[in-house]
Amino acid sequence: MKKVLICCNTGVTTSMLVAKIKNAAKERELDIDVEATPMATAADKIGGVDVVLLGPQVGYAKAAFEEAGAQKVEVISVEDYAQQAAGAILDRIEALV
Repeated sequence: MKKVLICCNTGVTTSMLVAKIKNAAKERELDIDVEATPMATAADKIGGVDVVLLGPQVGYAKAAFEEAGAQKVEVISVEDYAQQAAGAILDRIEALV
């Protein structure tokens, strides 16, 4: 199972997005575990995670995640994040894993 961590400021908006991504992954029969987390606790969770996606509002932290040992880090586009485009984000996750 591939593990994905999606981070934003507080985790609230991202929690809604994660639910949509999980539904899309289920429809595609993908074995992916997706979790939302606020920036305050993200550093504690990057161990064992295959991909870290950052909400556009915290994209500034990409280098810090890479320096902390995150394998693959990418910033979700403003458009995909604003539209809660679970399918497009899941496509990107698949490309990264």
